[in-house]
Amino acid sequence: MNYRREIDGLRALAVIPVILFHAGFEWFSGGYIGVDVFFIISGYLITSIIIIEKEAKTFTFRHFYERRARRILPALFFVLFICLPFAWFWLLPNELEEFGEGLVAVTLFASNILFWLKTDYFATDAEFIPLLHTWSLAVEEQFYIVFPLLLTALWTLGKRWLIAVIILIALVSLAFSEWLWRYAAEANFYLLISRAWELMIGALIGFYLYQTPQQQQNNKITQIASILGLFLILYAIFFFDETIPFPSLYALIPTLGTALIILFATPYTLVGKLLALPPLVGIGLISYSAYLWHQPIFAFVRIHHLEPPNPFLLACLSVLSLVLAYLSWKFIEQPFRNKQRFNQRKIFFLAIMGSLLFISIGFWFIMSKGAMYRFE
Repeated sequence: MNYRREIDGLRALAVIPVILFHAGFEWFSGGYIGVDVFFIISGYLITSIIIIEKEAKTFTFRHFYERRARRILPALFFVLFICLPFAWFWLLPNELEEFGEGLVAVTLFASNILFWLKTDYFATDAEFIPLLHTWSLAVEEQFYIVFPLLLTALWTLGKRWLIAVIILIALVSLAFSEWLWRYAAEANFYLLISRAWELMIGALIGFYLYQTPQQQQNNKITQIASILGLFLILYAIFFFDETIPFPSLYALIPTLGTALIILFATPYTLVGKLLALPPLVGIGLISYSAYLWHQPIFAFVRIHHLEPPNPFLLACLSVLSLVLAYLSWKFIEQPFRNKQRFNQRKIFFLAIMGSLLFISIGFWFIMSKGAMYRFE
């Protein structure tokens, strides 16, 4: 795929509001929609990669999951490892036991299910859960498992049938989400079944841009459509809040805004130039690590402080999450993407060993009832 700087800028536009929302800044009351922006981007990129490789007859599941492991696991495992001493020294037994449950669920790509059963995302006590944000990683990981299998199973039917199936999945998922928020809001928020339509929008964009490559031009349509897309995302960030049922039809505002930007923002449009600015591209490149770092930082500081952190401290912690994100991007993410340093066999071996390690630690915390003996 051709590299698009504006996509990295779009990632920055997604992660910054999420960080500031979790920091508690009221201006960013709808910052949680940044996750939905990420879902559209993921659906688009993953589908585009699979289509290209399918057409070239080079797609293999082994290679696909190797790339996902390189992308997701090193930084995730590093952040989990750094969290361990803070959890050990600062968490009460019941909190450490719950942290152990989180470790197991994160490693098994099931943290969205755990938090569906235990936590209201918008509740006040959610601020004290270090691994709460990993629910969205679980949704994406479940998508990575199911979607390539679906495309492979239906590939011989042709792209028209594939697109029809994807549209059907999106419509059913959106309808289910619109129904579910009225009866089981937590399940609606956390589970893949009510988020699938967002990923399917990204998948449809991938099919469209493969068949009709983006025109690198500046005209009224591209300008107006990309500006409208940016406006829709910003509107959701600043005017949505926890009272909005989400996801639901309301989620069409930021998701369609994201779709418009991917489809129409080019290096020749105003929005494309804006998103391609070096600061935004830089944050976009480290956005995954920034997302991983921010919630544990906020949660552990809130746990350790008797009083709620003041806005200045929260602003400093937001900056710290970006600094740590840069360091983990440079010294963890980048080296593990180097196939000369870590071949496929090493990646799978480290993925298995790291998973077993954190599952074991998680079960230890659970079975010991949060290591009660720390307080004898």
